[in-house]
Amino acid sequence: MVRILAQPQREHSQQHLAKFQGILQADAFAGFDKLYKNGLIQEAPCMAHIRRKFYDLVEAHQSPIAIEAVERIAALYAIEKEIRGRPPQVRQEVRSEKARPLLDAMHAWLEESLTKLSSKSVTAAAIHYALNLWIAMVRYCDDGRIEIDYNAAERALRAIAIGRRNYLFAGSDAGGERAAAIYSLVASAKLNGMDPEAYLRYVLERIADHPIKHIEELLPWNVATNLPKNINLAA
Repeated sequence: MVRILAQPQREHSQQHLAKFQGILQADAFAGFDKLYKNGLIQEAPCMAHIRRKFYDLVEAHQSPIAIEAVERIAALYAIEKEIRGRPPQVRQEVRSEKARPLLDAMHAWLEESLTKLSSKSVTAAAIHYALNLWIAMVRYCDDGRIEIDYNAAERALRAIAIGRRNYLFAGSDAGGERAAAIYSLVASAKLNGMDPEAYLRYVLERIADHPIKHIEELLPWNVATNLPKNINLAA
């Protein structure tokens, strides 16, 4: 199982993932370190964060090393573009054949580049950031379920982050939990190809008479799979 998170607070992430086992795709937030210690959760970092370190140096200083790093990462993203939406096994095979050699070459090049830089330079800091995550970063080559980054998750959360400034408070912890549940349902409906408003209307029309023991039947993926053909969800 793969979970994708973006910048939660330390205590909440540890509580939320206390019973989770699988792959956690997230940034290098220090609050996650404890989660990886027992080996039940495997780290899968975000290549976009590594790229951003170098891209900022290109914008600020036109650093030759940073420019080459961005170009090397672009080649990895070109491979991802070819296999986007393909089954995990196909993605893993293509990555092993095409991406793994590029990553091995990039790792050697980064280590060599460090020998030419001051240890206190900002470029050296960007390289160290990448190398410190390297073992976990290349994990995506061996598992087709893992994305090269979690940009899709960040895009999905952008509306929530922007809205947060407008309404500021949920009123209480319980209100925040209910809001999170609704956000999750809306996002899941979208992922299952449904109009969120139509899905919520469908659920609200049925939930009062639906057996509580079978409430999971109204979750988005079950509605999308089991919806009778004669019912138009969007109607």
